[in-house]
Amino acid sequence: MTTRSLTLFEAHVTPADTDSGRTSAVMELLRTRGITTFEGLDTRAKVLAFAQQAMTLVPHRDSDSDGLTTIRDRDVASGRPWLAGLGNGELLAHTERSSLPRPPRLMLLVCQQPATSGGDVLLTDGRALHTLLLERAPEALEIMALPGTAFYGDGGGHPSQIFTRHKGGRMSIRLRQDALAAFSPLLTPHLPLLRTSIEALQQRVTLGAGQGYLIDNSRWLHARTGFCGDRLCLRALGDPHTPIPPGFPVPDPQAGAVTDGLAPAQSGRMLPWTDPYDTVSPQAQSPAALLSPEPSGGA
Repeated sequence: MTTRSLTLFEAHVTPADTDSGRTSAVMELLRTRGITTFEGLDTRAKVLAFAQQAMTLVPHRDSDSDGLTTIRDRDVASGRPWLAGLGNGELLAHTERSSLPRPPRLMLLVCQQPATSGGDVLLTDGRALHTLLLERAPEALEIMALPGTAFYGDGGGHPSQIFTRHKGGRMSIRLRQDALAAFSPLLTPHLPLLRTSIEALQQRVTLGAGQGYLIDNSRWLHARTGFCGDRLCLRALGDPHTPIPPGFPVPDPQAGAVTDGLAPAQSGRMLPWTDPYDTVSPQAQSPAALLSPEPSGGA
């Protein structure tokens, strides 16, 4: 008998039996894998309560008074890339609030009403992307980690790079691919490779009402397919109450490739999860920046 492999969503669902049990499971998955998924958050009050258990909320220009942002087609995005998340078009893989000096560490997105068609979430693990580029294009990967080779935002944005090295053998990712991103001539020739690599590793998630995900914004990229209908999601941004190390552990090239545990979205399957780098101690994080004219994202 053939055993069906777990999907990305199924493999990272946290228990919903008790608040303490769920919070503990959430933090463990965020620390080791950078993602957790869940079901049953079918009201705004439940979403807010869950968000407040996991993080200190960081307000956004478009957030409501409770700190959550309502993500739906507001018919305001045409010709205004900074409002793309509030339209119904495709969103390319990106880091939330990438133009801030320090983006919020966590992003929570919960579906309250799915689209009539489309509106799927596409998630890419930065660790898997880094491993793939290290294997296939190490020179290009080095350029992607050069400081100042990317600029995100308008005139008040932030100079950066796609991959950032951290102490303790860790790496984080920061990316946007819309009209508010600029790249140096040194990096530009390698962008097609980056985009095709992201697409090869994307994991498709179709969220039903009450389903959602919470990601480490320094490790996972998120995207969205275009949609039709009154799709409604709630988003929360913030920093974890319990500090977690930035990004992901960098594999040792001398030890060979490290399995990321996820098969590409096109294959429709998932490999068994193995993470030999799950023993890194949490590191203290500095307070998050607050309000900023950052373009609206979300997925």
